[in-house]
Amino acid sequence: MIPNLKQDTSPWRSAKIDAKVCPKGQAGIQSLYDPYRIVKVLKRNGPRGSNKWKVISFDNAIDEIVNGGRHFKDIGENRYVTGLKDIYKLSDSNLSGKMAEDAGTVAKGKMPVADFKNKYRDHLDVLIDPDHPDLGPVNNRFVLQFGRIEHGRKELAKRFLKGGFCSVNFYEHTTICEQSHHIAYKQATRQYKNGRWGKPKSEHMKPDALNSEFIIYFGTGFVEANFGPPTMTERVTEGLATGRLKVAVIDPRMSKSAAKAWKWLPVKPGTDAALALAMIRWIIDNRRYDGKFLSPANKAAAKAAGESSWSNATHLVKIEKDGPGKLLRASEAGIGGNELVVVNNGKPVPVGKSAASGTLDYSGEINGIKVKTAFTILKDEAFSRSMAEWSDICGVPVNDIVEVAKEFTSHGKKAAVDMYRGAVQHTNGYYNGQAVIALNMLIGSLDHKGGLSKGGGHWHEDGSKLKKPFYFKEMHPDKLHAFGHALTREKSRYEDSTLFKGYPAKRPWFPFTGNIYQEVIPSAADGYPYNIKALWIHKGTPAFSIPAANQQVKVLADPDIIPLVFSTDIVIGESSMYADYVFPDTAVWERWGTPHTTPDVPQESSKFRQPTITPLTEVVEVYGEKQHCSMEAVMLAIAGRLGLAGFGKNGLGKGLDFTRPEDWFLKLAANLAWGDKKGEAVPDASRDEMKLFSHARRHLKRTVFDLSRWEKAAGTDNWRKVINFLNRGGRWEDWKAAFVNPGMLVHKFGKQIDIYAESVALQKHSMTGKRFSGIAVYEPVRDAGGNVVDDREFPLQLITYKDILGGQSRTLPMNYWMSTILPENYILINAETAASQGFKDGDSARLISATNGDGKWHLPNRGTKDMVGNIKAVEGMRPGVVAISWHFGHWGYGSSDTMIDGKTIKGDKRRATGLCPNAAMRVDPVLKNVCMTDPIGGSASFYDTRVKLIKA
Repeated sequence: MIPNLKQDTSPWRSAKIDAKVCPKGQAGIQSLYDPYRIVKVLKRNGPRGSNKWKVISFDNAIDEIVNGGRHFKDIGENRYVTGLKDIYKLSDSNLSGKMAEDAGTVAKGKMPVADFKNKYRDHLDVLIDPDHPDLGPVNNRFVLQFGRIEHGRKELAKRFLKGGFCSVNFYEHTTICEQSHHIAYKQATRQYKNGRWGKPKSEHMKPDALNSEFIIYFGTGFVEANFGPPTMTERVTEGLATGRLKVAVIDPRMSKSAAKAWKWLPVKPGTDAALALAMIRWIIDNRRYDGKFLSPANKAAAKAAGESSWSNATHLVKIEKDGPGKLLRASEAGIGGNELVVVNNGKPVPVGKSAASGTLDYSGEINGIKVKTAFTILKDEAFSRSMAEWSDICGVPVNDIVEVAKEFTSHGKKAAVDMYRGAVQHTNGYYNGQAVIALNMLIGSLDHKGGLSKGGGHWHEDGSKLKKPFYFKEMHPDKLHAFGHALTREKSRYEDSTLFKGYPAKRPWFPFTGNIYQEVIPSAADGYPYNIKALWIHKGTPAFSIPAANQQVKVLADPDIIPLVFSTDIVIGESSMYADYVFPDTAVWERWGTPHTTPDVPQESSKFRQPTITPLTEVVEVYGEKQHCSMEAVMLAIAGRLGLAGFGKNGLGKGLDFTRPEDWFLKLAANLAWGDKKGEAVPDASRDEMKLFSHARRHLKRTVFDLSRWEKAAGTDNWRKVINFLNRGGRWEDWKAAFVNPGMLVHKFGKQIDIYAESVALQKHSMTGKRFSGIAVYEPVRDAGGNVVDDREFPLQLITYKDILGGQSRTLPMNYWMSTILPENYILINAETAASQGFKDGDSARLISATNGDGKWHLPNRGTKDMVGNIKAVEGMRPGVVAISWHFGHWGYGSSDTMIDGKTIKGDKRRATGLCPNAAMRVDPVLKNVCMTDPIGGSASFYDTRVKLIKA
């Protein structure tokens, strides 16, 4: 709410105030008490995918997973199932640290493999391949493929897998969400210091909608998905209602946001960079950019110009035979060392600590080296096509492009461009994101009220700032040092590996990105760079949610490819249906977590999730402690069986046991209660608040809540502050007039932001050997080999979207309250296009594509499921584009019959309605077992598939 309640508001008062929550939150109780929730551990009692199960005790399931054996011989599978103990080869902290360091040296060619093998001749059995030590230990054959896991749980999972089990292979869902958007911001915010590029300083920025006068939304909106309609919608709606704000929405579909917009631009899918570059051309051509912001080259110059942040727009880039390359260094210009260089009054100037500003548009020679400024390179790209040509590519009339560009540059600093999934889930997604960021930089609105904001941020639950009361970095005794190239080759350069044999690589390498969710299972199938033995799937569904998912299901169903698959889930989903074991997990209202705050929120704030009811899952015993089955309980149990470092007695340090979830999470709460610096701690809870705390939890069973146990976990010295913190569900910055008063934002980025990404410009594509571009460019759809993908014989472009009633999963159509509003999804299509294809509103159609000719999901051991839906012919769709919402088309989640212990539980056909189009999405023609992917940002291609509709 605006303004928000003060942090010190009494919980007795705040409990009487209704805040906002989206429909998914309001209907959450339906998911909590879902009749298809699982509460006991299930073991497969038929082929993977058959949905035949038997109940097994938690202890027996853990024993089988850890110890391995012929666990499925009773159903005709006499194979040996690899146990985790067979994979847990490297278990010595000191040895893992030394091997990790030397393996990295080998990968970069600075240590011969023979020398490595000789040095570790007594330990070569712990490696995947002694001839390729940079692949890491056998431990890397255990993979965690986790979906939308929240903070708190995520940090625990990484501790378990990396520091405990010594595997590098932890993945979350981000590349099937909007990863290229994050990578574009990361590359734009890396800071150059002491001759090298450091870590990114931001991966996400948003318009300051509280004060904006004009916002452009590329591939997103403010009332349906994006990062939090409950917070975002209020600010935008108030602005629209009062006339303070105009918005433009760039989306092939007239979304609910577009319906409220000043202008809707139905762009051709995947041509966002072309539209942005057209706007950039007009802005530069008409000198509507902010030279005052763009000219300063460092902090001192920015401060002198009245700015808090600055850009590399004036930095000089060397022009090489194959295009722009490295940024010029002062040593090359003969004026210094490793400083970067600008030109001022025709002379090169090193960018050091003294104020340095440069000529914005410059092309020439410095010390015999051809150079251009980053701004000039961007200008060259924007001017490489005429406005008419850009218009032809993106499908938006020139007049509309000009109108939006003019409006965008008519509000000073009080304008910004937002982007999300729609702009970046393409093979060219990173470049699209980079182009959008460049638009923001041209008007210099970063850190200004109404401009681009990094948000208020959050306090750090890991204790890394204050380093007390619990500094987790130093609370992992005998921590192992996971090393080796990830299964997905992410965060590694192909050239820095012993597998380098020239171009192309067998599969792509992704040095700039991570969490390549769609690559996990196909890479395991190809055994590149190695095969895996065990896969844990949690809170995600690769068999359903990934484009071209038929390929994922096929691999999951085959135990010869991945011998052991287990899952933690609240129901039997599309992917957990293909697991060997399914452990019941706690639902959101039953568990702990520290979800972070989006940049849309201007205040610093930290939310804290805590159990509100006793979990419905069975009670199990781990380390002698009775607790409810959950992801955390499974981790603790595996850690106990294997003796993993950092768990059990003294697992968090001397006298600090780690045997229950609260041992971890209440320490996170204590860190948040104390804050990031001295003087930030929340007050101690009063006696009345302490009584309230206990009274409010009187319904929780002792398996969840025990006052003395919780106090011990949080630390007695911290306990009253933790109670204050938990009673309020977190902490937040009080509202202040400075959030809306004219001037700069309260929380500023205050650093360099880059138009030109040198690291990207110098990196070669692992499949083509050609360098990427350091500047935003427009590229057509390309496969893994860099070839243009056309598929013009399929007349329609497929896109997807989210409805406000649906989330990633566990909502529509399984949530009966919401499915009464929206019982099925549709094939949205322009009415004229529908008629041209022989369809009218209400007709039934099947979706086919170049790599799915029959329009079906092919489900091993289950048969097929049709991709058939009803036509909804509308005017609010770009001609030639079809849109199908996410959420529907299930075969799991209670939508089909399940057999447990010989008894059939009938599925609810209401949960099977509609269609999921992912199986129609194009398989990469080079790799043949995965969807197409952005080679820089790593995003899975959701919006580059051409399809055809046939009568069903």
